[in-house]
Amino acid sequence: MKKKIAVSACLLGEACRYDGTDNRNEALLTQLADAEIIPFCPEDHAFGTPRPTMDLITGPEGIRAVSNETGEDLSLPVEAYAKEFFDSHPDIDLFIGKDRSPSCGVCSARLYDAHKILVSDTAAGLMAKEAKARGIEAIDAEKYMR
Repeated sequence: MKKKIAVSACLLGEACRYDGTDNRNEALLTQLADAEIIPFCPEDHAFGTPRPTMDLITGPEGIRAVSNETGEDLSLPVEAYAKEFFDSHPDIDLFIGKDRSPSCGVCSARLYDAHKILVSDTAAGLMAKEAKARGIEAIDAEKYMR
């Protein structure tokens, strides 16, 4: 039976990054050739592409994804997508996220305080956090490739 692996869609070559480009990773695709790949992109689903960037900000409400353009809290649509995605795919064996992404970074997302001062570069993005909470093995693409 094939291993079911959720992979950030940009790593598969989908032009869903904030700027309309991709992060296609041929070496990753080669390594995953025998797996069933389930692509995801919470930001594209919630906000379309291209879109303004966002950062993870820690504050009184916890860790939130905040638009760098408007300061709006964008967390709810990303969190809703993550829950729906994992509810629809309850048998995922592995989650591979795009490093440093505020949505998909597993242990490499940058976390800032309210003054935009970096407090951590090892945070989990909102979707990666949901994967971990469900007990799904999760790893950043760069670490997976080592």
